[in-house]
Amino acid sequence: MKNIILKTAMIITIIMMSNNLNAQIAKAEIRATGLTCSMCSNAINKQLKNLPEVQEVDTDLNTNTFIVTLKEGNTINPNVFKESVEKAGFFIGSLILTTNSENVLNDKSFVLIEDKKISTNEEVQIQILDKGYVTDKEFKKLAKKYKNIETYLSNTKDVFHIKVVN
Repeated sequence: MKNIILKTAMIITIIMMSNNLNAQIAKAEIRATGLTCSMCSNAINKQLKNLPEVQEVDTDLNTNTFIVTLKEGNTINPNVFKESVEKAGFFIGSLILTTNSENVLNDKSFVLIEDKKISTNEEVQIQILDKGYVTDKEFKKLAKKYKNIETYLSNTKDVFHIKVVN
């Protein structure tokens, strides 16, 4: 009986740890495309603020950039940002996430496609390079550059090809 309880506790701990590896994003910097006025910005701002994981949204109207600060312990997926911006009627031109390097190294949904050394347990900024997370023009360039990475062109929804930007 003790062994069963111990094994169950270990399994629960492993499941909880693996769930915590999914994302744990501290901040997202979203540069949106297609905005023409402050009402456009308000539409995106409203969509982002409605997300339960969001603590705060700061907007820079000059660069059409939204800095989204997330609540601690969140398990938000980068798809949520894309869906929110598209729901407002716009597109993402770039998405940079601030997270802990452990999340990047251990989360199987992140595929590091540019060779940059990452130290363990440090804050890093990563850019999502997949279609829908960069401009169409940028994606065409990246598709040529990363044509030898089999998963890059497959456009899988829950696999994110990233590069470290800091």
